Amino acid sequence: MITTVLAFLVTLAILVVIHEYGHYRVAVACGVKVLRFSVGFGRVLWRRQSGPDATEFVLSALPLGGYVRMLDEREAPVAPEEQHRAFNRQPLSRRAAIVIAGPAANLLLAVLLFAIAQWIGTEEPKAVLSAPVAESLAAQSGLRSGDWVRATSRDGSEWSEVRSMNDLRWQITQAVLDGEALQLSLSDAQGHSNRTAKLDLPRLGTRDVDANLMRNVGLGAPYSEPVLGEVKGDGPAAAAGLRADDRVLSVDGQLVADAQGLRERIRKSVRDGAPMSMRWQLDRGGRNLDIEVLPRVVDDIGVKVGRIDAFVGQPVQMVTVQRGPFEGLQLGVQRTWDLSVLTLKMLGRMLIGEASLRNLSGPLTIADYAGQSAQQGLSYYLGFLALVSVSLGVLNLLPLPMLDGGHLMYYLFEGLTGRPVSELWLGRLQRGGVAILLALMSVALFNDVARLLGLH
Repeated sequence: MITTVLAFLVTLAILVVIHEYGHYRVAVACGVKVLRFSVGFGRVLWRRQSGPDATEFVLSALPLGGYVRMLDEREAPVAPEEQHRAFNRQPLSRRAAIVIAGPAANLLLAVLLFAIAQWIGTEEPKAVLSAPVAESLAAQSGLRSGDWVRATSRDGSEWSEVRSMNDLRWQITQAVLDGEALQLSLSDAQGHSNRTAKLDLPRLGTRDVDANLMRNVGLGAPYSEPVLGEVKGDGPAAAAGLRADDRVLSVDGQLVADAQGLRERIRKSVRDGAPMSMRWQLDRGGRNLDIEVLPRVVDDIGVKVGRIDAFVGQPVQMVTVQRGPFEGLQLGVQRTWDLSVLTLKMLGRMLIGEASLRNLSGPLTIADYAGQSAQQGLSYYLGFLALVSVSLGVLNLLPLPMLDGGHLMYYLFEGLTGRPVSELWLGRLQRGGVAILLALMSVALFNDVARLLGLH
């Protein structure tokens, strides 16, 4: 819990400081006087100002954002000798540059963070597949347990290397969003028996990208041997005589290809709310054994499933994904661009009803992911930080009043008509923008709570 809170606060502080620093740095470069640079809102806890004409830097009590306050005649009277330094007196191009600098700083930060994460390197699951879900798109495409995905292609001529399972999932996500099929270059786990398969992703009938996407495609966890790990002393596995390192060969006469298939068999060992006995054939140190296993029944979000109280599967095979200076920077730029486009596409589809509003996440989900990524290591946390930075940059560019994108829309109107938006319409638009933002925040918070309660 402490790690989650600290990781969330560090994430928020970094992103707010970078965003506001973008505004501040360009404002100073444009000759605008910056009165205050604040991290947080409300009561001031700490301040520093090097001189009466210098910017006041403050840290405030509510750490949920920040702001840069510039000299502006619309907010307070400005002395005649200072008017040339007022924001509202600047040419349209300079005002637009100052406004866009905040989101741009977040996007540049994302590029750098993605690049650093690649330079450091991450340990990721090897792109070796478990048996696909029965009758799923992946199963119909001929994918099998133990298939190692080496590369993907949209057109069959240009292929992109797949370095890990994370790479594969990202490329599938992109293809789903674009409504295109994806061809896979496959081999067995040792790199032999090369062949290709085609995932006809448009047959899913949706471009909705959510937590269930991979399961809808038919892909689950990476390949893991069907070998038991720790067995709890008072559970069904122990009662049946199962031990750690037992390799499961078959269940009720059906061969078990991998740990995921075994877990699915255990989950489905329930009929009409009662457990069904299963006959397992094992390999224990070279000896074949037949053991009867009776799982217990638990409720999993309203569904009755079987449990045996033992760890099923060995640790998945990991690979080190690390890139050189130029390649890492290039990937940082590409990943930032792809995520920006993905964010806009998803927002657009939610707006027209093609994607569920459940995809919106709020501070509770962000805090949870921040804590998880921080526990996984520096590279994972930097990648998470980059992801949130992209989201913050793109969201701030949306043409909504109260956001930077809304101000850019005002300047676009001014540039086209030669006159600024009237005070009457500014007030109306501001009130409308507040209402929209409050609605979005309410939906995101509802989604957070629903996820915590297991309702999504």
